[in-house]
Amino acid sequence: MTQNYSDPKLKLFALSSNRPLAEEIAKDVGVELGDVAVTKFSDGEIRINIEESIRGDHVYVIQSTSAPVNDNLMETLIMIDALKRASAKTINVVIPYYGYARQDRKARSREPITAKLVANMLTAAGAHRILTLDLHASQIQGFFDIPVDHLLGASLLANYFLDNGLCGDDVVVVSPDHGGVTRARKMAEFLKSSIAIIDKRRPKANVSEVMNIVGNVEGKTCVLIDDMIDTAGTITLAANALKDAGAKHVYACGTHPVLSGPAIERLENSAIEKLIVTDSIYLPEEKQIDKILQVSVGELLGDAIKRIHENKSVSPLFEKKFVAHSEETIE
Repeated sequence: MTQNYSDPKLKLFALSSNRPLAEEIAKDVGVELGDVAVTKFSDGEIRINIEESIRGDHVYVIQSTSAPVNDNLMETLIMIDALKRASAKTINVVIPYYGYARQDRKARSREPITAKLVANMLTAAGAHRILTLDLHASQIQGFFDIPVDHLLGASLLANYFLDNGLCGDDVVVVSPDHGGVTRARKMAEFLKSSIAIIDKRRPKANVSEVMNIVGNVEGKTCVLIDDMIDTAGTITLAANALKDAGAKHVYACGTHPVLSGPAIERLENSAIEKLIVTDSIYLPEEKQIDKILQVSVGELLGDAIKRIHENKSVSPLFEKKFVAHSEETIE
Protein backbone atom coordinates (compact mmCIF):
# COMPACT_ATOMS: atom_id res chain seq x y z
CA MET A 1 0.00 0.00 0.00
CA THR A 2 1.25 3.49 -0.85
CA GLN A 3 2.28 5.49 2.19
CA ASN A 4 1.45 9.18 2.06
CA TYR A 5 4.46 11.43 1.60
CA SER A 6 4.71 14.12 4.25
CA ASP A 7 4.80 17.08 1.84
CA PRO A 8 1.48 17.65 0.00
CA LYS A 9 3.28 20.04 -2.36
CA LEU A 10 5.04 17.10 -4.07
CA LYS A 11 3.02 15.89 -7.08
CA LEU A 12 3.75 13.09 -9.57
CA PHE A 13 2.11 12.78 -12.98
CA ALA A 14 2.44 9.97 -15.51
CA LEU A 15 2.00 10.42 -19.25
CA SER A 16 1.43 7.66 -21.81
CA SER A 17 4.81 6.00 -22.37
CA ASN A 18 5.25 3.81 -19.29
CA ARG A 19 2.40 3.80 -16.77
CA PRO A 20 3.60 0.64 -14.90
CA LEU A 21 6.99 2.25 -14.14
CA ALA A 22 5.28 5.48 -13.03
CA GLU A 23 3.18 3.46 -10.60
CA GLU A 24 6.33 1.81 -9.20
CA ILE A 25 7.94 5.22 -8.72
CA ALA A 26 4.82 6.63 -7.03
CA LYS A 27 4.68 3.62 -4.72
CA ASP A 28 8.29 4.16 -3.66
CA VAL A 29 7.86 7.91 -3.17
CA GLY A 30 4.63 7.39 -1.24
CA VAL A 31 2.20 9.50 -3.27
CA GLU A 32 -0.69 8.81 -5.61
CA LEU A 33 -0.20 9.66 -9.26
CA GLY A 34 -1.89 12.93 -10.19
CA ASP A 35 -5.01 13.11 -12.32
CA VAL A 36 -4.27 14.11 -15.90
CA ALA A 37 -6.28 13.45 -19.07
CA VAL A 38 -4.25 12.74 -22.24
CA THR A 39 -6.41 12.50 -25.36
CA LYS A 40 -6.17 13.30 -29.06
CA PHE A 41 -8.19 15.44 -31.43
CA SER A 42 -9.52 13.65 -34.52
CA ASP A 43 -6.51 14.81 -36.58
CA GLY A 44 -4.03 13.32 -34.11
CA GLU A 45 -3.09 16.47 -32.19
CA ILE A 46 -2.43 15.76 -28.51
CA ARG A 47 -4.72 17.31 -25.92
CA ILE A 48 -3.79 17.43 -22.22
CA ASN A 49 -5.84 18.60 -19.27
CA ILE A 50 -4.60 18.53 -15.67
CA GLU A 51 -7.60 17.54 -13.56
CA GLU A 52 -6.42 18.95 -10.21
CA SER A 53 -4.84 22.11 -8.86
CA ILE A 54 -1.04 22.20 -8.90
CA ARG A 55 -0.61 25.90 -8.05
CA GLY A 56 2.61 26.35 -6.08
CA ASP A 57 3.41 22.62 -6.20
CA HIS A 58 6.68 20.84 -7.03
CA VAL A 59 5.66 18.63 -9.94
CA TYR A 60 7.46 15.60 -11.38
CA VAL A 61 6.37 14.40 -14.82
CA ILE A 62 7.32 10.80 -15.69
CA GLN A 63 7.73 10.07 -19.39
CA SER A 64 10.21 8.07 -21.47
CA THR A 65 10.65 9.41 -24.98
CA SER A 66 10.51 5.89 -26.43
CA ALA A 67 8.41 4.67 -29.36
CA PRO A 68 6.28 6.33 -30.59
CA VAL A 69 9.06 8.84 -29.97
CA ASN A 70 7.51 11.92 -31.54
CA ASP A 71 4.15 11.48 -29.81
CA ASN A 72 5.79 10.93 -26.42
CA LEU A 73 8.08 13.91 -26.87
CA MET A 74 5.19 16.19 -27.86
CA GLU A 75 3.16 14.91 -24.90
CA THR A 76 6.02 15.91 -22.61
CA LEU A 77 6.35 19.40 -24.09
CA ILE A 78 2.60 20.02 -23.97
CA MET A 79 2.43 18.81 -20.36
CA ILE A 80 5.27 21.14 -19.36
CA ASP A 81 3.42 24.05 -20.97
CA ALA A 82 0.21 23.12 -19.16
CA LEU A 83 2.04 22.95 -15.81
CA LYS A 84 3.71 26.30 -16.41
CA ARG A 85 0.39 27.97 -17.21
CA ALA A 86 -1.20 26.34 -14.14
CA SER A 87 1.41 28.00 -11.90
CA ALA A 88 3.43 24.96 -10.78
CA LYS A 89 6.33 26.16 -8.64
CA THR A 90 8.87 23.77 -10.18
CA ILE A 91 8.53 21.45 -13.18
CA ASN A 92 10.81 18.43 -12.97
CA VAL A 93 10.83 16.06 -15.95
CA VAL A 94 11.72 12.44 -15.19
CA ILE A 95 12.92 10.86 -18.44
CA PRO A 96 14.01 7.25 -17.78
CA TYR A 97 14.91 6.90 -21.48
CA TYR A 98 16.03 10.05 -23.31
CA GLY A 99 15.25 9.65 -27.00
CA TYR A 100 17.04 11.34 -29.92
CA ALA A 101 20.29 10.98 -27.92
CA ARG A 102 22.31 9.07 -30.52
CA GLN A 103 22.86 12.17 -32.65
CA ASP A 104 24.96 13.95 -30.04
CA ARG A 105 27.60 15.40 -32.40
CA LYS A 106 28.18 16.02 -36.10
CA ALA A 107 29.70 12.75 -37.26
CA ARG A 108 29.27 13.76 -40.93
CA SER A 109 28.68 16.98 -42.80
CA ARG A 110 25.23 18.57 -42.62
CA GLU A 111 23.98 16.37 -39.76
CA PRO A 112 21.78 17.71 -36.93
CA ILE A 113 22.54 17.36 -33.23
CA THR A 114 19.16 16.14 -32.06
CA ALA A 115 20.21 15.54 -28.45
CA LYS A 116 20.85 19.29 -28.14
CA LEU A 117 17.66 20.16 -30.05
CA VAL A 118 15.51 18.15 -27.61
CA ALA A 119 17.34 19.73 -24.66
CA ASN A 120 16.52 23.18 -26.06
CA MET A 121 12.86 22.24 -26.56
CA LEU A 122 12.44 20.93 -23.00
CA THR A 123 14.07 24.04 -21.57
CA ALA A 124 12.10 26.43 -23.78
CA ALA A 125 8.84 24.71 -22.82
CA GLY A 126 9.52 25.53 -19.18
CA ALA A 127 11.23 22.56 -17.50
CA HIS A 128 13.26 23.48 -14.40
CA ARG A 129 15.12 20.18 -13.92
CA ILE A 130 15.73 16.89 -15.74
CA LEU A 131 16.11 13.52 -14.04
CA THR A 132 17.29 10.82 -16.41
CA LEU A 133 18.95 7.43 -16.56
CA ASP A 134 21.98 6.26 -18.57
CA LEU A 135 22.20 8.88 -21.30
CA HIS A 136 23.71 7.58 -24.53
CA ALA A 137 26.62 9.97 -23.90
CA SER A 138 27.26 11.64 -20.54
CA GLN A 139 28.17 14.95 -22.18
CA ILE A 140 24.49 15.42 -23.14
CA GLN A 141 24.10 16.80 -19.61
CA GLY A 142 26.03 19.83 -20.85
CA PHE A 143 23.43 20.48 -23.56
CA PHE A 144 21.06 21.74 -20.86
CA ASP A 145 21.17 25.13 -19.13
CA ILE A 146 19.08 23.71 -16.28
CA PRO A 147 20.12 21.13 -13.65
CA VAL A 148 20.36 17.52 -14.85
CA ASP A 149 20.53 14.56 -12.47
CA HIS A 150 22.03 11.66 -14.41
CA LEU A 151 21.55 8.29 -12.72
CA LEU A 152 23.38 5.11 -13.73
CA GLY A 153 21.80 1.69 -14.15
CA ALA A 154 25.04 -0.31 -13.78
CA SER A 155 24.60 -0.93 -10.06
CA LEU A 156 21.05 -2.23 -10.54
CA LEU A 157 22.08 -4.56 -13.36
CA ALA A 158 25.18 -5.67 -11.44
CA ASN A 159 23.11 -6.57 -8.39
CA TYR A 160 21.18 -9.06 -10.47
CA PHE A 161 24.39 -10.84 -11.51
CA LEU A 162 25.77 -10.68 -7.97
CA ASP A 163 22.59 -12.25 -6.59
CA ASN A 164 23.04 -15.12 -9.03
CA GLY A 165 26.72 -15.69 -8.19
CA LEU A 166 28.05 -14.39 -11.51
CA CYS A 167 31.08 -12.48 -10.29
CA GLY A 168 34.79 -12.80 -9.60
CA ASP A 169 37.63 -14.18 -11.70
CA ASP A 170 35.45 -16.53 -13.74
CA VAL A 171 33.48 -13.59 -15.18
CA VAL A 172 34.57 -11.11 -17.84
CA VAL A 173 32.57 -7.95 -18.51
CA VAL A 174 32.65 -7.18 -22.24
CA SER A 175 32.11 -3.88 -24.00
CA PRO A 176 30.63 -4.45 -27.49
CA ASP A 177 32.60 -1.45 -28.83
CA HIS A 178 35.29 1.05 -27.82
CA GLY A 179 32.73 3.66 -26.79
CA GLY A 180 31.35 1.52 -23.97
CA VAL A 181 34.61 0.81 -22.14
CA THR A 182 33.85 3.19 -19.26
CA ARG A 183 30.47 1.53 -18.73
CA ALA A 184 32.06 -1.94 -18.81
CA ARG A 185 34.75 -0.91 -16.34
CA LYS A 186 32.10 0.35 -13.91
CA MET A 187 30.23 -2.95 -14.14
CA ALA A 188 33.49 -4.88 -13.67
CA GLU A 189 34.15 -2.96 -10.46
CA PHE A 190 30.80 -4.13 -9.08
CA LEU A 191 31.41 -7.75 -10.16
CA LYS A 192 35.12 -7.71 -9.18
CA SER A 193 36.01 -9.10 -12.59
CA SER A 194 38.18 -8.25 -15.59
CA ILE A 195 37.03 -6.59 -18.82
CA ALA A 196 37.35 -7.29 -22.52
CA ILE A 197 36.57 -5.19 -25.59
CA ILE A 198 35.13 -6.13 -28.96
CA ASP A 199 37.10 -4.44 -31.72
CA LYS A 200 34.90 -4.24 -34.81
CA ARG A 201 36.29 -3.55 -38.24
CA ARG A 202 34.58 -3.51 -41.63
CA PRO A 203 37.22 -4.22 -44.32
CA LYS A 204 35.15 -2.56 -47.05
CA ALA A 205 31.59 -1.69 -47.90
CA ASN A 206 29.12 -4.59 -47.90
CA VAL A 207 31.65 -6.91 -46.27
CA SER A 208 30.71 -8.30 -42.87
CA GLU A 209 32.46 -7.02 -39.79
CA VAL A 210 35.60 -8.69 -38.49
CA MET A 211 35.51 -9.13 -34.70
CA ASN A 212 38.73 -8.97 -32.73
CA ILE A 213 38.48 -9.54 -28.98
CA VAL A 214 40.86 -7.61 -26.74
CA GLY A 215 41.12 -9.64 -23.54
CA ASN A 216 40.88 -13.26 -22.45
CA VAL A 217 37.40 -14.82 -22.67
CA GLU A 218 38.20 -18.50 -23.20
CA GLY A 219 36.44 -20.67 -20.63
CA LYS A 220 34.89 -17.60 -18.98
CA THR A 221 31.35 -16.42 -18.36
CA CYS A 222 30.97 -13.22 -20.39
CA VAL A 223 28.62 -10.37 -19.53
CA LEU A 224 28.05 -7.95 -22.41
CA ILE A 225 26.87 -4.49 -21.36
CA ASP A 226 25.45 -1.59 -23.35
CA ASP A 227 23.32 1.47 -22.56
CA MET A 228 20.58 0.64 -25.07
CA ILE A 229 19.71 -2.34 -27.23
CA ASP A 230 17.89 -1.24 -30.35
CA THR A 231 17.98 -3.67 -33.30
CA ALA A 232 20.32 -5.94 -31.27
CA GLY A 233 22.68 -6.32 -34.23
CA THR A 234 25.84 -5.24 -32.42
CA ILE A 235 25.24 -7.18 -29.21
CA THR A 236 24.21 -10.44 -30.91
CA LEU A 237 27.20 -10.36 -33.27
CA ALA A 238 29.44 -9.73 -30.27
CA ALA A 239 27.85 -12.62 -28.35
CA ASN A 240 28.40 -15.01 -31.23
CA ALA A 241 32.02 -13.86 -31.56
CA LEU A 242 32.60 -14.48 -27.83
CA LYS A 243 31.14 -17.97 -28.12
CA ASP A 244 33.38 -18.67 -31.11
CA ALA A 245 36.36 -17.48 -29.04
CA GLY A 246 35.67 -20.10 -26.37
CA ALA A 247 33.43 -18.30 -23.89
CA LYS A 248 31.63 -20.77 -21.60
CA HIS A 249 28.46 -18.70 -21.15
CA VAL A 250 27.33 -15.39 -22.64
CA TYR A 251 24.89 -13.07 -20.89
CA ALA A 252 24.01 -9.52 -21.86
CA CYS A 253 22.55 -6.51 -20.11
CA GLY A 254 21.44 -3.04 -21.09
CA THR A 255 19.52 -0.25 -19.43
CA HIS A 256 17.13 0.62 -22.26
CA PRO A 257 15.33 -2.19 -24.17
CA VAL A 258 14.42 -0.29 -27.35
CA LEU A 259 14.23 -3.64 -29.21
CA SER A 260 13.01 -2.40 -32.58
CA GLY A 261 12.87 -4.10 -35.97
CA PRO A 262 14.47 -7.56 -36.02
CA ALA A 263 15.77 -7.33 -32.44
CA ILE A 264 13.62 -10.11 -30.92
CA GLU A 265 14.38 -12.56 -33.73
CA ARG A 266 18.10 -11.81 -33.48
CA LEU A 267 18.10 -12.34 -29.72
CA GLU A 268 16.22 -15.61 -30.05
CA ASN A 269 18.80 -16.92 -32.54
CA SER A 270 21.91 -15.61 -30.77
CA ALA A 271 24.37 -17.12 -28.30
CA ILE A 272 22.99 -14.88 -25.52
CA GLU A 273 21.54 -17.04 -22.76
CA LYS A 274 19.82 -14.24 -20.85
CA LEU A 275 19.38 -10.52 -21.50
CA ILE A 276 18.90 -8.39 -18.38
CA VAL A 277 17.25 -5.01 -19.00
CA THR A 278 15.42 -2.41 -16.94
CA ASP A 279 11.84 -1.22 -17.29
CA SER A 280 12.89 2.28 -18.41
CA ILE A 281 10.96 1.42 -21.60
CA TYR A 282 7.67 -0.45 -21.48
CA LEU A 283 7.92 -3.88 -23.13
CA PRO A 284 4.71 -5.09 -24.81
CA GLU A 285 3.80 -8.73 -24.33
CA GLU A 286 5.07 -9.81 -27.75
CA LYS A 287 8.59 -8.70 -26.80
CA GLN A 288 8.64 -10.45 -23.42
CA ILE A 289 10.48 -13.57 -24.56
CA ASP A 290 12.03 -16.11 -22.19
CA LYS A 291 15.55 -14.78 -22.79
CA ILE A 292 14.66 -11.31 -21.48
CA LEU A 293 14.47 -10.47 -17.77
CA GLN A 294 13.40 -6.99 -16.64
CA VAL A 295 14.44 -5.34 -13.38
CA SER A 296 12.68 -2.24 -12.11
CA VAL A 297 14.24 1.21 -11.83
CA GLY A 298 11.22 2.42 -9.86
CA GLU A 299 12.99 2.41 -6.49
CA LEU A 300 16.08 4.12 -7.92
CA LEU A 301 14.06 6.93 -9.53
CA GLY A 302 11.73 7.18 -6.55
CA ASP A 303 14.64 7.62 -4.16
CA ALA A 304 16.14 10.24 -6.47
CA ILE A 305 12.87 12.20 -6.53
CA LYS A 306 12.68 12.17 -2.73
CA ARG A 307 16.30 13.31 -2.43
CA ILE A 308 15.86 16.12 -4.96
CA HIS A 309 12.67 17.29 -3.25
CA GLU A 310 14.40 17.29 0.14
CA ASN A 311 17.50 19.06 -1.24
CA LYS A 312 19.72 16.06 -0.51
CA SER A 313 22.58 14.70 -2.61
CA VAL A 314 21.70 11.98 -5.15
CA SER A 315 25.30 10.67 -5.35
CA PRO A 316 24.72 7.88 -2.75
CA LEU A 317 22.36 6.27 -5.27
CA PHE A 318 25.30 5.42 -7.54
CA GLU A 319 26.50 2.76 -5.08
CA LYS A 320 23.29 1.77 -3.25
CA LYS A 321 22.11 -1.82 -3.60
CA PHE A 322 18.64 -2.07 -5.09
CA VAL A 323 16.58 -5.21 -5.19
CA ALA A 324 15.96 -6.51 -8.70
CA HIS A 325 12.16 -6.78 -8.87
CA SER A 326 12.04 -10.08 -10.68
CA GLU A 327 11.30 -13.49 -9.26
CA GLU A 328 13.28 -15.21 -11.99
CA THR A 329 16.87 -16.31 -11.58
CA ILE A 330 19.53 -17.20 -14.08
CA GLU A 331 19.75 -20.93 -14.58
